[in-house]
Amino acid sequence: MLICPLDYRYGRKEMKAVFSEENRLRTQLLVEAALARAHAKLGDIPEDAAEIISAKCTPEHVKLERVKAIEAETKHDVMSMVTAIAEQCGEAGRYVHLGATSNDIVDTAAALEFKDALSIIERDLDTLIITMSALAFKHRRTVMMGRTHGQFAIPTTFGFKVAGYISELLRHRERLREIRPRVCVGKMSGAIGTGAGFGEKFFQVQELVMRDLGLGYEEAATQLVNRDRYAELVFVLGLIATSCERYATEVRNLQRSEIGEVAEAFDAKKQVGSSTMAQKKNPMLSENISGLARVVRSYLAPQMECMVLWHERDLSNSSAERFILPHVAVLTDDILAKMNDVFAHLSVNERNMRRNIESAKGFMMAESVLLALASKGLGRQQAHELVRKASMKAEEEGKGLKEALKANSTVRKYLSAKELDSVMDPDNYVGKAPEMVDRTIARAEATLGRKII
Repeated sequence: MLICPLDYRYGRKEMKAVFSEENRLRTQLLVEAALARAHAKLGDIPEDAAEIISAKCTPEHVKLERVKAIEAETKHDVMSMVTAIAEQCGEAGRYVHLGATSNDIVDTAAALEFKDALSIIERDLDTLIITMSALAFKHRRTVMMGRTHGQFAIPTTFGFKVAGYISELLRHRERLREIRPRVCVGKMSGAIGTGAGFGEKFFQVQELVMRDLGLGYEEAATQLVNRDRYAELVFVLGLIATSCERYATEVRNLQRSEIGEVAEAFDAKKQVGSSTMAQKKNPMLSENISGLARVVRSYLAPQMECMVLWHERDLSNSSAERFILPHVAVLTDDILAKMNDVFAHLSVNERNMRRNIESAKGFMMAESVLLALASKGLGRQQAHELVRKASMKAEEEGKGLKEALKANSTVRKYLSAKELDSVMDPDNYVGKAPEMVDRTIARAEATLGRKII
């Protein structure tokens, strides 16, 4: 019986595989093998014993089913694996797990999982950045209404809106790279982190193991790798998921019937929007992203609580992290893939963008008029008050702003009819938006090290 939606509805195979039972065993076996090799290199155990242990520390020899069978009796997951390894190694089995404690294996294996997961997330970000860059460039001059407080503000371009998303994703990519050396960290320091179980060669053992596995190490561990590292990982993935929710929410709003400026792709031949309202085309992917993002960031609180353990450790973090870490990674990967799908196939309705601008009757050009009057010599505050009063009066009378301004003697004194037409043309008031799109794409290309456009 399947209960968790990750098992039957959400998530992609590659990321799920990273946090699978099979991969957990595989990575823990890699750690045990690296430990044996380190001991052999330092002369603690025979080299042929390390060779045997390394050869046998694979899922082909140490079967998950056998580990589980032993655990059913011992009630200890790591010791069950150690026993299963020893069974395969003959005389060399007595050297397995020498000097280590369970979390030397568990936390170091988790760091290997994080390493793979972060590589997948970075690849997802790169894919989304490339998709958004193509969309931003295509619409760098596509003028649309900018909105603040849900109200018409001033014109912008759709490409510039997307460029803001790209810039944010580039920061997330930078964050991922920054946290990698802090998150991909193991330990091989024994029961409470002092290294006592490894004797005088402790520092060499830990350094050799982590170098072998391509990881950093906790310099002053307790029995665990310190959980601020895990909390930072969850926080950064939560940030990424929440950014995607921001973009998805914009798509959802712009797809509203009364706005209709963008829309998710919809297969009219097969796709169903509603079980009863047959006409519906809903932004279902974007809504899905919004819901999953809320789940991702909800895991930050319990992961932060996992930082607070009794003395050198207790077990209250373990059960929680078995839920937190796979769910956060799998769902963030799923969210990024869906976000890329949304933007790769997004329908942009330029006609409706123009319609919505025209429906504003020129009121969104008030700032442009104000600044034009100020540039002609009218005081800035005077110009503001003039345009404000003209706007209020025009709205009350059901007129457009341009009509009201053309009837104003002060405006006529400073601006000719032709100048007012130019000042109130939305296409002339998008500032440097197209150029900022180009700069953002250039930065993305430099960061990713490839040509995008």
